[in-house]
Amino acid sequence: MQTAPKKVINAWAMYDWANSVFNLVITTTFFPIYYLAVTGDGNDATKTDYIDFLWFKHIPNSSLYDYTLAVGFLIVALMSPILSSIADYKGNKKSFMSFLVTLGSLSVMGFYFFTKDTLLLGTILLITSTIGFWSSLVFYNSYLPEIAAPEDRDKVSAKGFAYGYVGSVILQIIGFAIVMMAGKENEGLAVRITFILVGLWWLGFAQITLKNMPAGKPAGEKNNKSIFTNGFHELRKVFKQVKKMPVLWLFLCSFFFYNMGVQTVMLIATNFGKEELQLDTTVLIVTVVIIQLVAIVGAIAMSRLSDKYGNFRVLMMVVSLWIGVCLYAYFYLTNKWQFFGVAAFVGLVMGGIQSLSRSTYSKLMPQTKDTASFFSFYDVTEKIAIVVGMFSFGFITHLTGSMRNSILALLSFFILGLIILVFAYTKTKSYSLTETKP
Repeated sequence: MQTAPKKVINAWAMYDWANSVFNLVITTTFFPIYYLAVTGDGNDATKTDYIDFLWFKHIPNSSLYDYTLAVGFLIVALMSPILSSIADYKGNKKSFMSFLVTLGSLSVMGFYFFTKDTLLLGTILLITSTIGFWSSLVFYNSYLPEIAAPEDRDKVSAKGFAYGYVGSVILQIIGFAIVMMAGKENEGLAVRITFILVGLWWLGFAQITLKNMPAGKPAGEKNNKSIFTNGFHELRKVFKQVKKMPVLWLFLCSFFFYNMGVQTVMLIATNFGKEELQLDTTVLIVTVVIIQLVAIVGAIAMSRLSDKYGNFRVLMMVVSLWIGVCLYAYFYLTNKWQFFGVAAFVGLVMGGIQSLSRSTYSKLMPQTKDTASFFSFYDVTEKIAIVVGMFSFGFITHLTGSMRNSILALLSFFILGLIILVFAYTKTKSYSLTETKP
C-alpha cells in the first residue's frame, strides 16, 4: 500500500494536537492538583488527606482519585470491543469517534461545576471524560495502518505524538498564564475556566481530523449475534489470530506489563510530587511542561533509532531506562531539583515508548479490514493494564499511607515487560519489522 497524501497524514496527526490537552491538563497537571485541593483539608502541612466518599471511609484522597480512574479505564476496556466491532461491520468509525469526542469534551467543560460540594459530580465527569478520551483513541489509532505504509508508520506515529506534545504545551501555558493573572484568591475559578478551554480546544481541533479522514468501508456482513455479544466475539477472533502469531503475542504480553508502569507514572506523577515531595503548583506545572517538550524530542529520536536498530532493540533499551527511573525515584528522589531531572528523563523515554509501541503493533498485526477490532484488542490490553496499574498504586498507598512504596509495584511491571520483550526479540532476528509481513 501507499501512504496517504500529506493532507490526510497532517489531519490524522491533528487529533493528537486536539486531544493531548486532555492528557496533559486534565490527567497530568491542573485537574489532579485541583482535585487534591478540593478534596483536601486545606492544610499544606498535612502530607496525606483523608476523606469519606460513598462507601469509602477515611480513604486517602489520592487513592480515591486512582480508584476513580481505574473504574473509568475498566469501562473503556469493556466498551471498546463493542464499539469497534460495530464500527468495523458498518464502516462508521468516524461517527463513533465524533460521539466520543463530544462526550469527552463536554465532560471536561463540566468540570467547571466541580467544587468541594459536588464531589460526586466531579467523580462522574472524571469517569465519562476518561471514557470519551481513551475510547476515541481506539478509532484514531485504527486509522494508522489504513493511511500509512508499513515503512512510514514509525514516522507517522511519531508525528502524531509530536503534534500532541506541542499543542498540549501551548494550552498548558495559556492556562498557566490565566491562573497566574487571576491571583491566589481567584485561582480555583481560573483553573475551572481552563477546563472549559480544554474542552473547546479538543472539540474544535478534532473537527479537522473528522473532516479529512477517509470514509469507512464495512468489513463484512453483520452476524446473528447481538451488538453486545458480537463485540466480544470479534475480540475473541482477534485473540485466536494473535495466539497463532508468536511474536505479536509476546509483544502484547510485554506491552501489557511495561505499559502498566508507563501509564501509571503519567497519571500519578503530579500527585506524587504534591503529596510525597510537597511541591507547589507552579513547580509541578513547570515540571510537566518540561516533560512534554522533551517528549517531542524523544518521540522523534526513538523513531529514527528504530530505523537504524529495529523496533525491539529500541523498546528494550527504553524499558530498561524506565527501570532505572523507578529505582532512582524510590531510593533518591527527595527534592524539586531531582524531580526536574527525573521529569526530563521521563519525558525523553515517555514519548518514544508510546509512539514506538503503537507503530510496532501496527507492523506486526496481519493485513486485515478489521483494523478497528485489532486496535480494540490493543486498546483493551492497554486499558486493563492501566486498571491493574492504577488500582495497585492506589491500593498500596491506601495500605501503607505512602505513594513511594507503590513505586516498587511499577518496578516489577517494567521488569516483567522487559523479560517478555527479550523473548519476543529472539523470534525477530530473522526478519525486519520494516517489511509488510514478519
